[in-house]
Amino acid sequence: MNLSEPVSQQVIGKYRWTICALLFFATTVNYLDRQVLSLLAPDLSKEFGWSNSDYANITAVFQFVYAISMLFAGRVVDRIGTKQAYVLAIIIWSIGAVMHAYSVPMGEGIAKVLGAFGMAAIPVSIAGFMLSRAVLAVGEAGNFPAAIKATAEYFPRKERSFATGIFNSGANVGAILAPLTVPWIAINWGWQMAFIAIGAVGFLWMLAWQLMYDTPDRQKRLSPGELAYIRSDAVATAPAAPAGEKTSWFKLLGYRQTWAFAFGKFMTDGVWWFFLFWLPKYLSVQYGMGKEDIVVPLAVLYSMTMVGSIGGGWFPAYFMAKGMHAYDGRMKAMLVIALFPLVVLLAQPLGYISFWVPVLLIGVGASAHQAWSANIFTTVSDMFPQKSVASVVGIGGMAGGLGGVAVSKVGGWLFDYYGALGQIQTGYMIMFTFCALAYLAAWGVMKTLVPKHKEITDL
Repeated sequence: MNLSEPVSQQVIGKYRWTICALLFFATTVNYLDRQVLSLLAPDLSKEFGWSNSDYANITAVFQFVYAISMLFAGRVVDRIGTKQAYVLAIIIWSIGAVMHAYSVPMGEGIAKVLGAFGMAAIPVSIAGFMLSRAVLAVGEAGNFPAAIKATAEYFPRKERSFATGIFNSGANVGAILAPLTVPWIAINWGWQMAFIAIGAVGFLWMLAWQLMYDTPDRQKRLSPGELAYIRSDAVATAPAAPAGEKTSWFKLLGYRQTWAFAFGKFMTDGVWWFFLFWLPKYLSVQYGMGKEDIVVPLAVLYSMTMVGSIGGGWFPAYFMAKGMHAYDGRMKAMLVIALFPLVVLLAQPLGYISFWVPVLLIGVGASAHQAWSANIFTTVSDMFPQKSVASVVGIGGMAGGLGGVAVSKVGGWLFDYYGALGQIQTGYMIMFTFCALAYLAAWGVMKTLVPKHKEITDL
């Protein structure tokens, strides 16, 4: 059996799905670690006297550092390879996750340093949590560039969005597991142990990754038939660049395809950040729910998003089966997906009925985001050669992170402003309106920039 045989005459293995499973578990750990703070935010806000703006500033530090780190993370992944980059990323983010437990003593140290230079000290708790979130963000920024690159390496184009949808659903599983575990750990062992226990999980995944991952050309567990299948719909591109040669960011920014991806991420990533970081506080403020009360609603909501992630990843295949090119089928699917978040407009007007109404409507919107995410990531590998995929994902990730910073900061200001007026529901209505319309706006600009599929072959 050899690679020159037609794929249909070879036995196609399934090891690529083992790689997908590893990416799924990494993404699960990634979201577990970042979700701990939002679940403990109502209690931590009371303990340390945080306002909504204080909490927004802490989350904004994560988003801002994440955004900047995404740009460099993509470059690092393309430079040192998927395997080693993933290991480096998860070591850093696991350390950052554990650091949260020691935020107060770290904050005291930061205050002393600032005082020695005659600078005004940031409140101890806020300074410590900001530092912890920054370290967490640096590591977590490596997850998606590495995962998308691994998907481009191990899957043919026609399967990439489905594979992306599967591993991206790890975000939803992480978001489900967090409310099931974090409050229980915090109640029984204290909030510090919640950060330590959840943060340590990443080191277990790292061992499995080291044992089971290698590039397809070196992967001994990959059959010749499966390797041929992975390459079956590859297109001819320019000759490979010499080892160590990099494609400059400026060159990548010269392509409309890069800007289309970056704008789509900028407009929509903040929606997911908003749901992830603010939903527990929303349920606490609007409905007086404690951390024990929100477990079931959040588990239901994020269970819904798993359907969106996997179903959204499969959806473009429907159009491809009708003869459409992968990119064109993906964009058509994304237009349909962009209509679903409109139901979030009803979350506040109908919220008086029961807290389940906004939970379920936001669940539809969050599900649509995950379906959108599975596809927008894959547009990069549809159009760029493998050697540049992580770098482009990093550029878009930076744009998405900056969008998340803007959403978090605006949200914190709105909630403090309208909360002081006794009308905090108005602040949520404004934010929900943005969340509902962001996807249609993003799709319109993306389609304008790249009306039809155009392969990048000159990198």
